[in-house]
Amino acid sequence: MTAFGADPTGRADSAPAVAAALRHARTLRGPVAIVFAGGTYQLYPEYAGLRELYVSNTVGADQRYRDKRIGLLVEDMSDVTIDGRGARLIYHGLQTAFAAIRSANVTFTNLSIDYAAPKVIDATVAAAGVTGGRAWRVLSLPPGTRYRVDGAHITWLGETSPASGQPYWSGVDGLAYTQIHDPAAQRTWRGDNPLFTGVAAITDLGAGRIRIDYASATPPADAGLVYQMRLIERLHPGAFIWESRNVVMRSMNVHYLQEFGVVGQFSEDITIDQVTFAPDPASGRTSSSFADHVNLSGVKGKVTITGCAFDGPHDDPINVHGTYLEVTGQPEPGMLTLAYKHPETAGFPQFYPGDQVRFIDRRTMAPLPGPPATVIAVDGPSGTDHARPLTTMTVTFDRPVPDGVAAGGTVTENLTYTPEVVVSGNVFRNVPTRGVLVTTPKPVLISGNRFDGMSMASVLISADASSWYESGAVTDVTIRGNTFTRPAGPVILVEPTNEVPAEVHHGISVEDNTFDLGSDVTVADVKGVRGFRFTGNVVRRPDGPERPLCVFHDSSGIMIDA
Repeated sequence: MTAFGADPTGRADSAPAVAAALRHARTLRGPVAIVFAGGTYQLYPEYAGLRELYVSNTVGADQRYRDKRIGLLVEDMSDVTIDGRGARLIYHGLQTAFAAIRSANVTFTNLSIDYAAPKVIDATVAAAGVTGGRAWRVLSLPPGTRYRVDGAHITWLGETSPASGQPYWSGVDGLAYTQIHDPAAQRTWRGDNPLFTGVAAITDLGAGRIRIDYASATPPADAGLVYQMRLIERLHPGAFIWESRNVVMRSMNVHYLQEFGVVGQFSEDITIDQVTFAPDPASGRTSSSFADHVNLSGVKGKVTITGCAFDGPHDDPINVHGTYLEVTGQPEPGMLTLAYKHPETAGFPQFYPGDQVRFIDRRTMAPLPGPPATVIAVDGPSGTDHARPLTTMTVTFDRPVPDGVAAGGTVTENLTYTPEVVVSGNVFRNVPTRGVLVTTPKPVLISGNRFDGMSMASVLISADASSWYESGAVTDVTIRGNTFTRPAGPVILVEPTNEVPAEVHHGISVEDNTFDLGSDVTVADVKGVRGFRFTGNVVRRPDGPERPLCVFHDSSGIMIDA
């Protein structure tokens, strides 16, 4: 990278040099190593790669955000290693940190990634009290947080673009979403934001400290808490793996991901090993991602996530799922028109010729009778342009679709793009939501992990054709040898969205785990499962009123031997 002009001192913008190095690397044959010389590199978005892309769980088909900036873009390449050799990459503005697109055998390693001005405001209540009949708080902000006080309001500002002279983003007061972090208790949860309610005046005290005076005399009781505030539109993925094979993230520090996490989309074999997703302790921040840490949508082969730390996200650390598309019409016996139903997911292909597809009754979430059909043709979005409709497609199959397929009542699931999953040896902490979400019919092993202080279920298995439209039913899940401490319950939640009782999931085993819980926490709440084993586990709960150990709804084949 330094041969192309990248500046390891961190004084100059290295984005033009990084882009030039990657362009040159694409012209080379054989294995390619793209190497940083240690140090710190500043990367602004104006010279980053620009691509029209449509990404799962972001802004869907919204044309205002179709163009994405990508700092490290590996595209149409194979046998590539991006080796940071300990380099620290500081991203500015709104951009994807790195991407592998239509590439194979790509490794990102020995890198630290951070953003100079995260689009999350971490405001610590440094002091609070009542003076002269008015309550007040003093907020302390991490270095680099930009803002403007306007009477009784505050405007948060992103960095100023050196190209336009305007901030990359802005927002007012409590923004659109808040979660609360307690550094002493090491817990994070979603909650209401009282900071900007009943404000009489806001005073800038300088040095990243703001005083807020209120009209009421109610004393604040939140000194020491951190309010993590952000907008909710996910404009860019933090990192992106698309139509790629054998992509590895290894030995990395990911201190923050702007606007979303690592999105894997219609790719094969993804490995994330020894990666720490956590804020830099020197930054004064407590948020490490604008949303999920890892969201894998339509991945096949094997997903392996091992030896990682997940600390401080704004949504789920790990979510592995497919996408249900709803049937909207049947032009011919072997042809269906299909639609994306969630507004955050659209614009990219959901099927390729040769894929195996299953048809699911939305009311029962059970597959319709008959073998899967094979796709022979698709007319739909490409994922890289807007020349065709972005929310609908027409798919032709090798045979007539089963009886019972109905517009609005049936969804489709791509069985080819479902992975085997291993989540092992990881640590989850300061998580406001669930820990691991997984919906795939291939074998799943969740083992040797430590889940501490989760605010929702540590493991969630859904299959959802009414909200997020994340597929599909599991058939072989083993949750083994994990430690669950201080959880909110239920620790393990199996909750498909079927409206009519049915056994949606099959073959879930919970074995040899340790649960340290409060007396009011249920270990497992299970709906619509055939075959659930709970064996060899250690459950420790204090004396007092207790909830049931496990709760079952519309399930059979239950074996309990704690």
